[in-house]
Amino acid sequence: MVFEPRSSRSLLQRRSSVSNAIQAGLDGIAVTGVAWYLIYDQIGYITSDYVIMLLLLIGALAVIYDHYAIYRTNVGLSIKAFRLFKAWSATFCFLVVLAFLTKQSETYSRMVVGQLFIFGYIAQLFLHFAVREVQKRFTAHARLDNALIIGEGDLANFLYQKISNNPWFGERVVGCVSLDEVPGSEQESADGKTHLAILGSIKKLDEIVAQHAIRTVYLVTPLGGSELINDVYLKLLDKCIAVNWVPDIFSLRLINHSVREIAGIPVLTLSETPLTGMSLFLKNLEDRVLAALIVLCASPVLLAVALAIKLDSPGPVFFRQERTGWTGESFRIWKFRSMHVHQPENGVVKQAEKNDPRLTKVGAFIRRTSLDELPQLFNVLTGEMSLVGPRPHALQHDSLYSQDIVEYFARHNIKPGMTGLAQVRGFRGETKSVAQMIQRVDSDIEYINNWSLWLDFVILVRTLNAFTGKQAY
Repeated sequence: MVFEPRSSRSLLQRRSSVSNAIQAGLDGIAVTGVAWYLIYDQIGYITSDYVIMLLLLIGALAVIYDHYAIYRTNVGLSIKAFRLFKAWSATFCFLVVLAFLTKQSETYSRMVVGQLFIFGYIAQLFLHFAVREVQKRFTAHARLDNALIIGEGDLANFLYQKISNNPWFGERVVGCVSLDEVPGSEQESADGKTHLAILGSIKKLDEIVAQHAIRTVYLVTPLGGSELINDVYLKLLDKCIAVNWVPDIFSLRLINHSVREIAGIPVLTLSETPLTGMSLFLKNLEDRVLAALIVLCASPVLLAVALAIKLDSPGPVFFRQERTGWTGESFRIWKFRSMHVHQPENGVVKQAEKNDPRLTKVGAFIRRTSLDELPQLFNVLTGEMSLVGPRPHALQHDSLYSQDIVEYFARHNIKPGMTGLAQVRGFRGETKSVAQMIQRVDSDIEYINNWSLWLDFVILVRTLNAFTGKQAY
């Protein structure tokens, strides 16, 4: 039997919103108006080149703002201002790169472009604030539909808080229904501040729905609750109630999770590398270009360190060791040798520690200044590593820590890096306990879930200070 979706309509549909459409339209008008005024004020007339620039700007805005979910998320004004700034900056970066690639950069006034970036952002920020205030005043007098959450726990409380704190959502959660036969009186949230009232057990669902005039239901169920979902859905189907399913997947350690569709079938991805398609191309481009520039600029330092190591102690200049890389494939890492040539005791690879007697004089200095890591630029150029990512550990350490940390190998869902989020937070150097390694792994997974070129840039800047701190030895 061949499975076919019952409807040709895609199951993944975006909800349209009048306010979001108005906001997007106002942003486009504001940007066009600011650009038009600046061009007339400083040049005196609109040329075809500027018309093309404006068309490209509006087109890039539509695509990039959609990527940053500028119109699909309701967040605080400060967060919205930061997201808007990132999206607006990304749009301008796209135009600048395009202008240089097409050799049209000299066509446009740098003063006009610079002022458009500043005043265009200010105009959009003002409009987002204005629309937000209008929404608040309008929804303050609007009638709210009663909503009910079926299920309990942290996810139910989180959903309750988000709906309750969103005045323009148009819904009021009256409480939740317990899946247990003997429910308690209220469900305390994770932060201990907000309480979600439990109205009764699932057996009294019909009575609760009628008593509170419920118009919307949210099914918050564990992953194994498909039978319950079917029963509840059939009960609510004849009551003209909007039914929403919120699967409780957050008890799992999610890695770059997402929702997509295959031939109209919704697919919930629980674990996936962020490096696919254009993201992989941009990450590789960032790594190769920056690594090549750093090698070029740092070549005198590389030669000086290599000479110092050779003169300081017998042995090779470089130290090479098997490490686990992206998707679990092993590779040989490049480092400057910082220790006297020795064999591991009883075959056990021992981490470097403070005042380690195995360190050479030059080795102590280059480890303290992290110069021993510079040869990994060649791993970056060959594509085995990235400038930013989880630090690769020795194979023995991978085997050891993976026994105590369930999500340990999830850190290999992205390329290993010369520096990373864990390192700039101070989680580097010798790891004396499993708890310390858990902090590293948590930071690595957080990096994977939030990866962007901007995050890479922030980490690289912070690395300049972190790699000469107290943990560098």
